[in-house]
Parts: sequence; C-alpha cells; structure tokens
Amino acid sequence: MTERAAGILPRSIRLFLLSFLMLFLELALIRWTGSKVLYLSYFSNFVLLASFLGIGAGFLRARSSRNLFQLAPLLLTLLVAFVLVFPVQIERSGDQLIFFGALEQRRSGLPIWVTLPAIFVAVAAVMMTVGEGVGRAFVEFEPLEAYRLDIMGSIAGIAAFSLLSFAGAPPVAWALIVGILLVLILVPALRLFQLISIAALVLMLGIESVSPLESWSPYYRITLAPHPDGAISINVNGIPHQTIESVAQRSVSVPLYLVPYSRLRARPDDVLIVGAGTGTDVAIALAQGARHVDAVEIDPSLHEIGVKRHPNHPYQDPRVTSYVDDGRAFLQQTNHRYDLILFALPDSLTLVAGQSSLRLESYLFTVEAMRQARAHLKPGGVFGEYNYYREQWLIDRLAGTLQSVYGHAPCLDSTGHIGRLGLLSASVDPASIDCPSTWDPGSRVVPAAATDNYPFLYLQQPGIPGFYLITLLLIVLAALTLVRVAGGPLSGMAAYADLFFMGVAFLLLETKNVVQFALLFGTTWFVNALVFTGILLAVLAAVTVAQHMRLKTLWPLYGLLLAAVAIAWLVPPESLLGLSLLPRFLAATALAFIPIFFANLVFAQRFKAVGSSNVAFGANLLGAMIGGVLEYSSLVTGYRALLLVIAGLYTVALLLWLRIRAQAGGLA
Repeated sequence: MTERAAGILPRSIRLFLLSFLMLFLELALIRWTGSKVLYLSYFSNFVLLASFLGIGAGFLRARSSRNLFQLAPLLLTLLVAFVLVFPVQIERSGDQLIFFGALEQRRSGLPIWVTLPAIFVAVAAVMMTVGEGVGRAFVEFEPLEAYRLDIMGSIAGIAAFSLLSFAGAPPVAWALIVGILLVLILVPALRLFQLISIAALVLMLGIESVSPLESWSPYYRITLAPHPDGAISINVNGIPHQTIESVAQRSVSVPLYLVPYSRLRARPDDVLIVGAGTGTDVAIALAQGARHVDAVEIDPSLHEIGVKRHPNHPYQDPRVTSYVDDGRAFLQQTNHRYDLILFALPDSLTLVAGQSSLRLESYLFTVEAMRQARAHLKPGGVFGEYNYYREQWLIDRLAGTLQSVYGHAPCLDSTGHIGRLGLLSASVDPASIDCPSTWDPGSRVVPAAATDNYPFLYLQQPGIPGFYLITLLLIVLAALTLVRVAGGPLSGMAAYADLFFMGVAFLLLETKNVVQFALLFGTTWFVNALVFTGILLAVLAAVTVAQHMRLKTLWPLYGLLLAAVAIAWLVPPESLLGLSLLPRFLAATALAFIPIFFANLVFAQRFKAVGSSNVAFGANLLGAMIGGVLEYSSLVTGYRALLLVIAGLYTVALLLWLRIRAQAGGLA
C-alpha cells in the first residue's frame, strides 16, 4: 500500500483514529437524528441497527478494489441535509403503546414511510463507508492487535462524546471533531469535494447551533419560547415539555398543580418533588407553606434554566435543596422521610440509550419503586403523581399499582380537558387524606403493574407492537440484501458462523447490563456512559489476556462464560437494591462485567486464529445487529429472561465452533 493511499499517519494511529471516528459518529447520529426526527427519540435503536448493519457491510468490503471510505464526508453531509430539510413530528399514540408529547396529533415533513427508510439507508450507507475505512486499516495488523487498537479508539470515542454531552456542547462541536478526523485520515489524498462536504457539514450544524434560545443537555435539544406574559415554553427534541410560570400564573392556568397540597390535612414540613424541572412545582410547594423541599431533576440543563429564568427563584430559596439525579436512585440513597412525595410530570420523552427500550422514567413507576416511595413517607404522609394520562388503561395501571401498595383505592383528580391531566394520590393512613373522588375501575380489566423486570409502563400488555414487527422485518431483509451486495454470497461467512452468534449474544448481554445499572444506580447519562466505558474496558482486558494466552481448546472458557451467565441469572439485580452503595457497586460490577470478560476472552481466542479478520469481524458485527432486533423480545419476556436467550446463543456458538474445529482439524 502506498504512503499516499494509506495517508500520512502511522498505521496504528490511523486505526485508532478511525475507530474513534466510527464510535463517535455512531453516538452523534443516534443523538442528533433523535432530536430532529421525533420517532427516533423513542426508537434510537433504529439508528443503532442501521449503524451495525453499515459497519458490518463495510468490513466485508475491506479488501474490495474500490475504496468507498472516500465518500464518507459527502454521504454524511447529505444525510444531515436531508434531516434538516425534512424534520419529522409524528403521531404520538397508538393502540398498544403511548408516546407522550404534544397534545395535538400532528405530523410534519415527509410521510413516515418515506422518512424512516431514507434515514435507515442513509445511516447504513454512511457507517458502511466509515466501517470500510476501519476494515481496511484492520487487515494490516494481526487480528488481535487490530481488535485491541479498535477497542482503544472506541473507548476514546465514547469518552470524548460523553465529555461533550456533559459540557452541553452543540452539534457544531461534534461536526468539527468529525471534520478534523476526516481531514487527518484522508490527507494527503484529500479531494476538493471532500473539503466542500466537510465545510458544508460544519456550516449547517453551525447555523443550527447559534440560536440563543436553543441549548443541548445530556438528554435533549432544548428550545425556549418566551410568551408575552412572561411565561416561557420549553420544548425538548421538538416536543412541548414544560412551561416556566409564576405561581400566580400556574394557579390560574393549571390549578390541578395545587391540588396535592389540599389532600394534606396539615401544612407540609418536608416535601420531595421528583421531576422538579425548571422549578414551578418547587415554587408552588414553597407557596403552600413547605418548610423544606428536596427537588430532584435528572437533567442538569433544565435545572440550570430554572435557576436563571424562573420568576419566583425557587432554587435560590434556602428552604430548597436541589439534586441533579435520577428519582429512583435518590429514593434508594436517602434516609429522609416526607409529608408529601410528588412525582411531577416525569415523562422523559427519550430513551436511556440507543440499544434498549428503557425510558429515563421507566423505573420510577414500577411497583417496587412505589413501595420504596411509601417507605419514605411519614405517618399520614401523602404520595401524589400527575401527568397527561392519554388512555384509561394507563390510569388504571398506575392506580391499581397504588392500590396494591397502599391497600386502598387512590384519589383521582382530573381537569377533563384534552390530554387528560390527572392526579393520583394515596396515603399511608387513608384517614389522613382528603379524597373527594376515588379511582374505581368498575368492570374494566386493570393492566398488571410495571415491575423492575418488566418496566414498560406505556405498553398496555406484553407483546411487540405491530409497527415494531413490520419495521424489524424490513430491517432484517435490508440487512440480508446489503450484506449480499457488499460481501458476496452469504456462504462466505459460514466459516465464522460461531462469531455471528457471539455477536448476537454479546449485544443482548450489553443491553442487559445497561438496564441493570440503570435500575441499580439511576438512568442518568453518567451511569450510562460509565457502563459502556466499563464494557469496553472489560473487552480490552480480555484482548490483552488473550494475546498472552495459548489454548488448544475453547471448552474451559465457554464453561466459565456459561457459569458466569448462570450466576447472573440466579442473582436478580433487584436483590442488590438493599445493599449500601459500595457493596452494591462491587456486586453489580462482578455480575455484569465477569460474563462480558469471559465472552470477549472466548471471542478473542477464536478471533486471533481466523484467516480473514475483516470477514470474521464483519460477521460478528452483523450478529450484533440481529441482537439489536432480538432485544425487542424483552417487551414480551422482561429483561431477566434475556440471560436465558444469551446462554442459548452462546451454546449455539459453541456447537458451531466444535463443528468448524472438526472440519479444520484443530483450533479454528
């Protein structure tokens, strides 16, 4: 390979930077497209699947005569331009699944059946070109050394993106990093159309990033819309989310916000507000005579906006203590007890990560969380939760959960207006709560409560909604087509079928760990970033060990892997909630990362002996894409059952390895 073709960077630095670019760009696309195309705010797995498909296909093309990596800047710019020109807001509700957001049903941009396939194909195409660039650098090294450099670049990529998220950096910062990396990698063969594409990318996202009324939190694109009367509407990812109003204004516009305090028979001394947002509920609690308020808000940017802009300045009041944290995590850590605990509109409108169906508030509304909240009430204390409950079955599920926890039917108050803003409240002592009207399901069938194992509050009954099934089927068909076009006959990957199944299993194992840590330590962006970093560090440790290990058989490693998965099954994560923070962290880390370590030790031992590292790694990545599809099975079974699927998949991989080994006459 000529110096010009390879670029001016040393081979190892080139592979490191390409891997950094690949993961950084994947995270940026998941985050940014979700902020512009509202469907993806709830199903960012869609972009993840497209990314895995594209990267896998790119690896299969790594030895092709034509280098498509040269097209990466142009294709990325075209994708960004398409999303900017045709942003989409879609219908937010369906028969089986509820999406919170704008009260009116509206749809902008192109039809969904045009936009989503276009984005899927475009993301897959962009990531295929980048994946091909990584694959071409990959084959210049021994397989394990290439894998080690790839993991190191990926760790750096996720660390950089996490730091930018923490800093509230706008998309132009992401574009600058991607542009600089592309220039470094492409020099000296950089062409004019590539420079123009990179400049256009930075310009488009730069224009989007300069609005003084728009900012980026670790979770959302936040847009402020001031009103003539002084109120400020706040949209997140294009969805109306909350409004900053004075207590006087809110008392008139939505009087139900004051109702929780009328349920108490005495002035509250201590109040906990989960979902404190920009502070209106905190201001109301102070106006109602609360002597102390603990205000918990998961989004640091929303809290900061409240500090700066709320007319009553509730966060500056000495009676208020603010916590930027997950509400469930706060309840697990505090020993304080309250006269009133209020879950105030905590619908997050976004997922925890790009590879799970878990929303930020999912673990707030399980029956276990409600029991935990009850345990933090004083004698005679009141619990209340309010939101825009779009469906009767959702009210019934939440009310039924409270009835099972408190032993009596909760109070139910509603404005009766569009959106059905409603308040459910209950007390440790039914005699201590004023309750003009109580929930009565009549002859309706009450849906089962959400649980820590099955935290899908907004899914009416276990099952995969029809539009999911259709989308997933189309994704699988697209994958088969693209792999056939990019890599030739599928039979060429038959020698690495076990690596394919390892990829399927590993993606599910990764997903299981993401949701497990979300339960144990909160659904915050920081916990999520730490989990992914920990996963990659466990992978890197496994690769390092494998480089110094010589085995004639993989039997012992498979045995240790399956034993680690079995132990994780026998110790459900919710059983660790009773532990204090340090023991819980140590136990969770062992249960999560020991299986990941052994899974990657098996993979690394197998991978270092492959004949074609790009095809083998491509097969593994495509397996991960199928794992992303199978993740939706948790909507039927819950998350714990994924461990059974994982164990089954690794068993299949073992049997396939035995067959491949027998055909090869040794360690394959």
